[in-house]
Amino acid sequence: MTLTHVEHGFGPVWDAGSRVLVLGSMPSPKSRDAGFYYMHRFNRFWPVMAAIFDDDSCLPPEGGRWPSTPVEIAALTDARRTFALEHHVALWDVIASCDIAGASDATIRNAAPNDIPSIVRGSAIARVFTTGAKAAQLYRRLCQPLMDAAGLGDIPVTPLPSTSSANAGMSLERLIEAYQPIAQAAGADGANKVNESMSQ
Repeated sequence: MTLTHVEHGFGPVWDAGSRVLVLGSMPSPKSRDAGFYYMHRFNRFWPVMAAIFDDDSCLPPEGGRWPSTPVEIAALTDARRTFALEHHVALWDVIASCDIAGASDATIRNAAPNDIPSIVRGSAIARVFTTGAKAAQLYRRLCQPLMDAAGLGDIPVTPLPSTSSANAGMSLERLIEAYQPIAQAAGADGANKVNESMSQ
């Protein structure tokens, strides 16, 4: 196993109106190449977000064709940034830098945390969600002490399952159900629609 030292490479998505913070572990090579979050074409994060907020503006246009040019990828990342901010969702990752083999969370070593309190203090974030077991583990070990020291230790943290295609045991439907609390905490108009559809 060959580890490579990687830096996060791009900053958080947030503004003063952000109400929830969604944290992954470290962007995959595909996401680092695109300079944005959850940009592997088979990662289900954005389809899940589209479902829980009843808003498909974060999905590729033209019948779902994956963008193939830098211009198209930039347009998709811009749409996803706008989507997150409009729905009061902040996006970042637990790790600022680490040693890792490819995109395998299990290989992460020497992780250094991002300064999570810096954006929580400047926003309306009142709930944190982590995506995947490694992000939850590293948040508890690296970020919770920073939050405690900043007087923000009472903000609830909810671990969620990974949306990676590698997490094949979780269907899209189960992921949508698991991620509903994000929409509810963000005050989404679509949350009630999701709840109704799940109860039918």
